[in-house]
Amino acid sequence: MKNLVVLISGRGSNLQAILHAAQQQGWMHAVRGVISNRADAGGLEFARAAGVPAQVVAHTEFPSREAFDRALAAAIDALGGDIVALCGFMRVLGAEFVARYAGRVVNIHPSLLPSFTGLHTHARALHEGVKWHGATVHLVSNELDHGPILAQAVVPVHDDDTPQSLAARVLVEEHRIYPPVVRALLEDRVVVDGLRTRILPAASER
Repeated sequence: MKNLVVLISGRGSNLQAILHAAQQQGWMHAVRGVISNRADAGGLEFARAAGVPAQVVAHTEFPSREAFDRALAAAIDALGGDIVALCGFMRVLGAEFVARYAGRVVNIHPSLLPSFTGLHTHARALHEGVKWHGATVHLVSNELDHGPILAQAVVPVHDDDTPQSLAARVLVEEHRIYPPVVRALLEDRVVVDGLRTRILPAASER
């Protein structure tokens, strides 16, 4: 199994889902560390309480995105990270970083990509009147919120939904679909062919 480093900027609810799955399923040893670009990120304390090393690489301390990306990469490499999972990491990663970890950086986005890239996805979904919304796990590419799709989950949009109620329902699905994909990446069970992907069954499922 490969090693995992998780990047966060806030409370890290998807980090919590991953750590819970890792503990319950016996792959906690693969989680090598958590890095945040913000010292006040709540997920840092959660990681430390779970026994996972957590540190800050503050983007504000660097003169450019490229300098920050290089420092972030150095921290990931020092932890022995093979796979990098973004859990609410609110920084756009540059081309050099993406190329360095090509095929090894995974993100979860609160919409059914390729629809509603970027921010405020739930409010935009309601504004557009869509009947279905959801979440997408994808590999990170140089184009924001694009890259090969690894998993998606769908939720219905209710007539009385608000951005908050819709977000809460989507978040439940995020927590469900993200950990299995992260584990599959750690176990080399993800096959990518251009933008098409498939996840091979775990050894216990064969």
